Amino acid sequence: MNEPSDHLKRTKRWDLGAKSRRLLLQVGLPWAAALLVGLVSVLYADWSKRASDAFIGLIAGRAWLAFVITPSLTVLALFLTRRWFTGSEGSGIPQVIAALHARRAEEEDTLMRRLFGLRVVAGKIGISLIGLLGGLTIGREGPTVHIGAAIMAEFRRFYPHRHPQLERRLLLAGAAAGLSAAFNTPLAGIIFAIEELARNFESRTNGTMITAVVFAGLTSLALAGNYLYFGEISVPPNLGVAFILPVVLSGALAGLLGTAFNLALLRWKKWMPDWLIALRGRHPLVYALAVGLVIAAIGFLTHGATWGSGYDQARELLTDAHSISPTYSIAKWGAMVATYMVGIPGGLFSPSLSIGAGLAQWVHAVFPWAPMGAVIAVCMTGYLAAVTQSPITSFVIVLEMTNGGSMVIPMMATALVSSRISALFTPPLYEALAQSNYFHIAALPAGGFLQKKPVPPPGA
Repeated sequence: MNEPSDHLKRTKRWDLGAKSRRLLLQVGLPWAAALLVGLVSVLYADWSKRASDAFIGLIAGRAWLAFVITPSLTVLALFLTRRWFTGSEGSGIPQVIAALHARRAEEEDTLMRRLFGLRVVAGKIGISLIGLLGGLTIGREGPTVHIGAAIMAEFRRFYPHRHPQLERRLLLAGAAAGLSAAFNTPLAGIIFAIEELARNFESRTNGTMITAVVFAGLTSLALAGNYLYFGEISVPPNLGVAFILPVVLSGALAGLLGTAFNLALLRWKKWMPDWLIALRGRHPLVYALAVGLVIAAIGFLTHGATWGSGYDQARELLTDAHSISPTYSIAKWGAMVATYMVGIPGGLFSPSLSIGAGLAQWVHAVFPWAPMGAVIAVCMTGYLAAVTQSPITSFVIVLEMTNGGSMVIPMMATALVSSRISALFTPPLYEALAQSNYFHIAALPAGGFLQKKPVPPPGA
């Protein structure tokens, strides 16, 4: 008489256990991973600012010290990258793209092992902080994308049945959460994942990605508050039809300078002298020392304007209308190219936005009647769009960072013009770097990538 009742109880317990496990896998693990991404992103942002401030404090009143600090830490950063942290170099976005678009499951598995994991996260954070402590022109936003994707992907180990689709959903969600937490721009994080990383959108990715962005954003909100990355811009409610002229000029200038940056990174073997290419290949630490001296010299000649990510200069221009040297954009561009030619961890979002803000002074000199804040917003959007060739992501990032709702149409137009100019001459930067630097890794023998210790690819 009791057998049917006992069987029913066992069945109910089994159903309850199965539902609990399913709930943990579908909800609990993604939430926990996203919270961790948000926590690490906030801590990394704080550490990055402290590192930059420490460098400025060290050289205050004695700028000559940069000729000691910057080359020394550049050499240290490259040594650590090549010795223990290969796979962490560059912004990290090409690594995410390579893993997302692997052609076969075994390729993806190889890329996951060599370009992600806790080793790469530690290298990404630690070495980029060394770079900032040395005054190098790097940002933290691209690395946060890589870190977010790596952390989220680590949680795949808790799933009993792993498959490529699961890993890609976690990578994409982590990358979106990382960018969202880095800039406090949740919408831009989602759009960036769709436009730049995935190049498409799957319904199953929808929930995981949005969940990751929400929980990473909540963590950032709880720890850092609801802030605007660059502060709120002050723009007249009606810019008028005449503002089309500054938009066109901004798009053209940003498009050309962004194209030049992409060409410098993608065609470096064509413009770099043969002796310097040989030095880079045979004696990479000596090469890093030379680059560090160049970056120190550029910073010294610009009175410190080009050291660091460029966040402070862009924010001052945008919020306080402070002027900086008309040559700032070119000097910062040169420091940025030099930094990325070393091949250490570091992003390009903040430096790119800073270069765009500097370009605004050129446009404003031609059209002095145009509101400076509006010109800065469109120039930042234009240069970032030219470098990344992701126009939607670019204008949404600047829109959310500045609360520039009234600037939507001008920023969209500038992003479209500059990205189209860039596309005439170069492929999308991140995708090209992924193709040239990481798709071949899957063909190497086990451990080959780490054992060979190749010179880190520039701008990866």
